[in-house]
Amino acid sequence: MQNRDKELLIDLCTKMIQTPSMSGREKDLVNLLKREMVSLGFDSVNVDCMGNIVGKIEGKKGGKTVLMDGHLDTVPIANRSSWSVEPFGGEIKEGKIYGRGASDMKGALAAMIYAASLLKKEGSLKGDLYVSGTVYEELAEGYSLEPVLEATNPNIVIIGEATNLNLNVGQRGRAQIVLNTYGVPAHSANPHKGVNAVLQMMVLLEEINKIASPLCPYLGRGELVLTDIISSPYPGASVIPEVCKVTFDRRLLTGETKKSVLKPFLQLIDRLTNENSYFKADVKIDTIPINTYAKHKGIHESFVPAWLLDRSSELVRNSLDALKRIGLTDSEIGTYSFCTNGSRSAGIRNIPTLGFGPSLEHQAHVVDEYIEIDQLTKACSGYMALAKVLTA
Repeated sequence: MQNRDKELLIDLCTKMIQTPSMSGREKDLVNLLKREMVSLGFDSVNVDCMGNIVGKIEGKKGGKTVLMDGHLDTVPIANRSSWSVEPFGGEIKEGKIYGRGASDMKGALAAMIYAASLLKKEGSLKGDLYVSGTVYEELAEGYSLEPVLEATNPNIVIIGEATNLNLNVGQRGRAQIVLNTYGVPAHSANPHKGVNAVLQMMVLLEEINKIASPLCPYLGRGELVLTDIISSPYPGASVIPEVCKVTFDRRLLTGETKKSVLKPFLQLIDRLTNENSYFKADVKIDTIPINTYAKHKGIHESFVPAWLLDRSSELVRNSLDALKRIGLTDSEIGTYSFCTNGSRSAGIRNIPTLGFGPSLEHQAHVVDEYIEIDQLTKACSGYMALAKVLTA
């Protein structure tokens, strides 16, 4: 990579970090990227109904269409005083660019955009290449990618989430499961007159803890983790709780469905209801409201499936070979531990999807987040290599 190209890539990444873009507030970053894509020679740049930005580099006729996707939004800054650098400063020191979103995932998206511009100059692509910056991913994985997939109709998708420059071929999915137990309110001075929903939940949770987690040799365990619990009314001053609600995060493996994931919970509820006439509970997949900066409103069901490619497939072999040919000889085949927009492209749409990006997974959402400049530039070269082989 030429020194001038390296400088421009670093500058783009820095400007992106300096533009805050928490979920639902990505407009300023979209405006920045629209100007940058036009300046870099993209053949078309569009912003869709959800607020996603999509740039296109036209290839020669007859090749495959590839979509490279990176999300625009970041998690917020929980405690500014915990940071030793300005979270939106884009400070460069000791070969690293610091700031919120540096690794998750403005660095990768900057590398994608700049790689596409270099391919435009080369004129070497056989098929069309799209680069999308998608909104709201931190809150609803895959939701906003749908209109991008509709508009671009890609043969292959590359997700730019961090892989440490390895080639990822799958990920666990995620379901957010909500359970409620119901009681009968009464004054806490006379608890025998009511039914305590929290105590009912404690019985249910004890049984839930006995549910065995499924296992995949490549993706790991389908872990079930309790993430919150709350009673109602709250605060319960002198009142026996009438409702208790808990939320579980369930990591999904390939082949799992909403029905199969909820089945053990429903079986437990049925058994406990038969054993105790006072026991009452229900379970469902949670939903969250979507409200993007572009005024799109919708409802997202928090069930995003897992996906996994065949490691021995021609697509995977050719992609890994392409990375090794440009010097990324340490690149290996791996999988994501967390969810990505690939849940939509591969998990729902069955579009062959690969993960490739700079930095480490554990750099996401941390204090003093950073991306190594060496990884940033190598990722740019990697995206170029993948685009060339995959659009052929």
